[in-house]
Amino acid sequence: MSPAAAQRRTMTSRLRSHLAERPITWFFVLSYALSWLVWTPYVLSRNGIGVLPIEFPVIGGTTQLLGVLPGAYVGPLVSAFLLTALIGGRPGLRRWFGRVARWRVHWSWYVGVLLGVPAALTITSLPIMGHWQVPAADVLVVFAVGMVFQLFTTGLAEEPGWRDFALPLLQPEYGPLRGTLLLGPLWGLWHLPLFFTEWGGWPVFSAIEVLEFCGLATAISVVMTWVFNRTGESLPIAALLHIGVNNYFSTTWSEIFPGGDHATVTRITLIASTIAAVVTIVATRGKLGYAPPRSAPQHQDPVSA
Repeated sequence: MSPAAAQRRTMTSRLRSHLAERPITWFFVLSYALSWLVWTPYVLSRNGIGVLPIEFPVIGGTTQLLGVLPGAYVGPLVSAFLLTALIGGRPGLRRWFGRVARWRVHWSWYVGVLLGVPAALTITSLPIMGHWQVPAADVLVVFAVGMVFQLFTTGLAEEPGWRDFALPLLQPEYGPLRGTLLLGPLWGLWHLPLFFTEWGGWPVFSAIEVLEFCGLATAISVVMTWVFNRTGESLPIAALLHIGVNNYFSTTWSEIFPGGDHATVTRITLIASTIAAVVTIVATRGKLGYAPPRSAPQHQDPVSA
């Protein structure tokens, strides 16, 4: 082996060792840094605070496809992949991809998530909105198409990082409840730059709404952790829960409750998710369906848990 090759091998070994010491920290640092960097043009554009004289195109009725989605992919998804590859190698990647492709769970989970999410959000909205209407039949078609679309956009961009990389490391280290209570606010705060864009209702901005969003992200995370654990770490089912909330408000809610605004949506989601989280915590006594591994996971493999 040449001296140059030996030096590269030594440097790679040191990098892996350093990353393996704090994989959770590095995941969040990279996810925030990469996403926020890619989102910067969108935030500074006319779709955001208006510093740059550029405007993102509207595709499918929104600017988020080119403004938001690239940063979501580059952040948690790429960070999780890189760290898994560097620390866990091929065995780690196989386990990581295995959870991404774990579709084969009991049919009742699909029914529960696909029907339970819109039902809970509709019931919560009724006393808050005060009036409602029966939506057109084609809303069901739009909702179904939206679920498929969001699964391969929002779901695929975010959940391989938050739930497939971070959660399996946090649970053995801190326990399922404490680990989730750490993950939730960090997941919510990751969205912070987007509040200065059309995504967050800009130019209307409220620090309270940011806090409420972090609260609902934490509450939803509690339910998602339970679903993830109870389905044998099925990432698709957990992702369906996440995108089910997004898709309901994007395609269906305004057809049932016309006249609502962004702040109302946030508060309804916060209330519904908090109730669901409290019920989940009480029913599982804080265990959230988690079964500790027989032996403590090694930090050298971030997807072994």
